[in-house]
Amino acid sequence: MEKGTVWVIGASSGLGLATAEAFAADGWQVISGARSFGVHSEKDAVHTSIHPIGLDVTVAESREAFAQSAFAISPRVDALVYCAAVLMLGPCEETSPDEYAQVMQTNFVGLTAMVSLVLPAMRSRQQGKIILFSSINGLLGIPFQSAYTASKHAVEGYAECLAMEVKPHGIQVCLVEPGDHRGGSQHTRLRTHRGEEASPYEPACGIATGIIHRDESNGLSPIRLGAKVVQNANRKRMRIRLRVAKPDQRLAVVLHDLLTPSLNFWILRDYYGKGGRA
Repeated sequence: MEKGTVWVIGASSGLGLATAEAFAADGWQVISGARSFGVHSEKDAVHTSIHPIGLDVTVAESREAFAQSAFAISPRVDALVYCAAVLMLGPCEETSPDEYAQVMQTNFVGLTAMVSLVLPAMRSRQQGKIILFSSINGLLGIPFQSAYTASKHAVEGYAECLAMEVKPHGIQVCLVEPGDHRGGSQHTRLRTHRGEEASPYEPACGIATGIIHRDESNGLSPIRLGAKVVQNANRKRMRIRLRVAKPDQRLAVVLHDLLTPSLNFWILRDYYGKGGRA
């Protein structure tokens, strides 16, 4: 017996793919969406219980077509997992409004639109689970990652509002807050457009982005995270926050709330400005 039907959005690589495969291995029927999939690209599936469907979360027509195809496969949706995200690296001053909008469209606006597509079906059955991928960066900021950080802060606030609104309808919400994990796709790692003039931020930005890349390369296993997401989804009452990160990153979140802003600022700026030697 299948445990239920789950939509996993952003499932072509990295954490999204690992999560989709973990649900499939656990006996769920998985309908996965990603821009790189064809309209019905069963050849992209590793498990027979995964149904890949092409989806561009930034385009309303694509979202609606995905939902129509997904409901044709299964008339129910027991869980929605939204993993789709892009990362934009660069100084705040040199990140254009269009670049901020590009990140927000994928990481936040697309997320809210997909949630709105599943809520009527979940409300009709008075049950459902919505699992939204935030990040440690949704809880604190780091230099030269402002667009991504802002989008994940938006996800945090939205999810708290959503959880209170849908609880009377039997729907639960979980925020997944990963730290650094291996296996992220490079096509989702973007860099702000540089003008012809030399950037006054370049030396510091180069050091910080090098540390970000190093920490990701030495991060946790996506497979482990996928298993934890499935484990939480199988609980009768999901944990509203699922933080999966190394001890130092978990500590950074705690210190962010406990220390004075100036001291916390100094620690993070020092870490990302001196090769990670805090």
